[in-house]
Amino acid sequence: MRLLVAEDERSLCSAIAEDLRLCGYAVDTCADGDTALELCLAETYDLIILDLGLPGRDGMEVLRALRAENTETRVLILSARSQIDDKVDGLDAGANDYLTKPFHFQELEARVRSLTRRKFVQEDVLLCCGRLSFDTRKRSAFADGRPLSLTRKETAVLEYLLLHQDRTVSQEEMMEHLWDGSVNSFSNSIRVHISSLRKKLRAALGFDPIENKVGQGYFIREGGL
Repeated sequence: MRLLVAEDERSLCSAIAEDLRLCGYAVDTCADGDTALELCLAETYDLIILDLGLPGRDGMEVLRALRAENTETRVLILSARSQIDDKVDGLDAGANDYLTKPFHFQELEARVRSLTRRKFVQEDVLLCCGRLSFDTRKRSAFADGRPLSLTRKETAVLEYLLLHQDRTVSQEEMMEHLWDGSVNSFSNSIRVHISSLRKKLRAALGFDPIENKVGQGYFIREGGL
């Protein structure tokens, strides 16, 4: 899943981004409100983590401008403003959650998991498809109950396919949700990671559960053909 972190404190922004990347998310960053709003309106994000004290447009201006165009994208406010009135203002302006600074990264991770699962109407911690299972809290995948050794990107691809196992997922959609802005649309990165993931699943299950529908995308199924 693809996230945007808009935070002007550079060291904190880098720390948040690195922590979330280690959790398997694709993360873009920016340090001012004008850039934040431009990215919010131009790109597709599953969650935006938004500091209120941004230079240029502040976080509340960004949030209100975003909500005038987009009511769907989840927004988690990060702010040193801890008064109840500040939280109420942020939530009333359209934020989905509000976390005050300083905070523990474990709490931030938990709130991100909750908001992204809620976006995909996913209430269960465990995603299942036939003999495959994926623990969204531990970010661990299993075949017949045995752990799979996957890279972070392979893990992200498998989770996304399991979240959308009722339909075909296009390569363009994966690019939007699983890769950050450093990867261009002509990259073969998706094909490389999916090919590696399919080899590992085939070795563990005895068949490849990911079907490539030419011209459409990828579909994960319970059993072999």
